[in-house]
Amino acid sequence: MTDGASEGTRMPVVGMVGGGQLARMTQQAAIALGVPLRVLARDPGESAALVVAGATLGDDRSAADLAGFAKGCDVVTFDHEHVPGAHIAAVEVSGTPCRPGAAALAFAQDKLAMRERLSALGAPCPAFAAVPTDDPAAFLESFAAEHGARFVLKATRGGYDGKGVWVTDDVTLAARLQAEGLTLLVEELVPFRRELAALVARSPYGQGAAYPIVETVQEGGVCVEVLAPAPGLSDDLAAEAQRLALDIADRLGVTGLLAVELFETGSGLLVNELAMRPHNSGHWTIDGAVTSQFEQHLRAVLDLPLGSTEPTAEWTVMANVLGGSSPEIYPRYVHVMAHDPAVKVHFYGKDVRPGRKIGHVTATGSDLAAVRERARHAADYLRWGPDMKDMR
Repeated sequence: MTDGASEGTRMPVVGMVGGGQLARMTQQAAIALGVPLRVLARDPGESAALVVAGATLGDDRSAADLAGFAKGCDVVTFDHEHVPGAHIAAVEVSGTPCRPGAAALAFAQDKLAMRERLSALGAPCPAFAAVPTDDPAAFLESFAAEHGARFVLKATRGGYDGKGVWVTDDVTLAARLQAEGLTLLVEELVPFRRELAALVARSPYGQGAAYPIVETVQEGGVCVEVLAPAPGLSDDLAAEAQRLALDIADRLGVTGLLAVELFETGSGLLVNELAMRPHNSGHWTIDGAVTSQFEQHLRAVLDLPLGSTEPTAEWTVMANVLGGSSPEIYPRYVHVMAHDPAVKVHFYGKDVRPGRKIGHVTATGSDLAAVRERARHAADYLRWGPDMKDMR
């Protein structure tokens, strides 16, 4: 136990690296659990730094800042995947456990490493290859001849919310991206029916827990809506997706949450992406499950017994709130609360910028179409106000 442990309850201190909305929502769960949460944020105006008392300011890419932060923690976890693996490994060597650890997190940080490892484990993946720097156009011409004229280029590191991903038939694009310093892989463009997400938790003890499989709806590479559970998904395919995610978590040695983004195709499931942290596809659990993903992540990294993943309603729909053209959110907030008192609104403490995720809303009920419309109305009104019908 570190000196930072709570004197009243002697609870272990969890340190979360990153000051974004995931750390902010983890703080809410930590308060309920009685777990002291420390946050390493780059700026006092970041989402979590606004609500976590005594947030540590520092650069999570700095070995010294990370090491200094870890000294006051019993366990360290992350709200993003961008901390250098060598720095995480150094913290582990110093005696503070990191969950997930550097060895596991490497497969969420590097998309090529993830593809190669999952393929070696027998997990279903799209066809892929590393793009060479020596005549990439000729290589992509050969790849396209085998897998289709349109393909997907991905930066191996750093992409999110549609950034670092290019769907194209231009074989000359890779050379231009490589000239900007990017390392690339290419994947086949999968003709999927829809996108799903499997969210599971795994503790150091080895206990696992799986949430219902959800459907995610993307626009412009950004998740705008999550339907829980995924409508029309067969019990067999849902169980297969849960088993696949639990198996990946076990074989990669993940501790904490693992989100596995999936393509549902005519011939089965394919793994798209991995995230080893609370995930946008799991925000519905705050209002729609017995144990939220944020509480579950804390339970897992502290090696506590995992909580129930049972839903509390037949249907839950989460809709992301994106910034519109006006920062005047409060009057719209009042309207949404009056229009539908049962809708839950979660803001992230972020300045409003067009297209930026500034929060989410959730609605629950027994009629999926009605629940979906309620969530959409709330998210659209918060973004656009009374002009929302003209913006859809």
